[in-house]
Amino acid sequence: MLANTEVPQDFTQLNRQFKELASALIDRVSANPIRLEIEAAPQGNFRGFDPGRFYRVDSGSLTARYRGKSVYILEEGDMLLPDIAGTGNAAMAVVYGSEAGASLDGYPALDFMQKVFADPGATKLWSRLLVTYAGLMLRLSTVQASGGSQTTPGFEEYQPGEIIIHQGERADYVFNLSAGVAEVLVDDVIVSRIGEGEIFGAMAALTQADRSATVRARTPCSVVKVPKEQFSELIKSHPAPVHRLLVDMANSIVNLNEQLVGLRNEPSVD
Repeated sequence: MLANTEVPQDFTQLNRQFKELASALIDRVSANPIRLEIEAAPQGNFRGFDPGRFYRVDSGSLTARYRGKSVYILEEGDMLLPDIAGTGNAAMAVVYGSEAGASLDGYPALDFMQKVFADPGATKLWSRLLVTYAGLMLRLSTVQASGGSQTTPGFEEYQPGEIIIHQGERADYVFNLSAGVAEVLVDDVIVSRIGEGEIFGAMAALTQADRSATVRARTPCSVVKVPKEQFSELIKSHPAPVHRLLVDMANSIVNLNEQLVGLRNEPSVD
């Protein structure tokens, strides 16, 4: 994805992650694509959202336009996600055109999503894809609204020992660890680790509770931060993958409770 304005460096990193996730997801579900050739149409007469298909750009590029304004460019490897708002109101739709034509791979949406939800690994990839996409759109909207290239809240890098989440603080974001390893502490006791690709901090954001644990970088970490309001919108539009995420969080809580009970029952050393 290419922006039509100057963007911060974290946009480039998220864009690379978005393409990698799209590729990994398509490989995982092993869906058979339907080739779609797009003729040159600079003004944009290709509707990117067909409720029966997902698309991925195989070659060429597409320009996304909203209300006549060019917003971003999709290039090889980019995935077109559904434009839900535009299905009911053509005036609100995002429209795509191509300066020189493009080739797309189309995937039947029903078959694709059935395979995603039947595979916990694919469901996790889909959840990460949505979170990354939300981060990209947040940055695009911010720099276009401000007309500048300032870094927006939502992406951070941490060095070993730095705190990502403080126990007891207010939950304003849901996090996706895009690179590195972090450790989880409760009352200064290490109880678990978080690996690359894992989403964390969602429980407190969903329940409006304060953080129940501290998360600290164990290695250099890159973290995508999604505002809790935006995460709530993802839940409304894509409830199934978030259900899988909630199951994972519930299992993590059970494991955490077992570890805490074990720590408290350990005999003290005089």
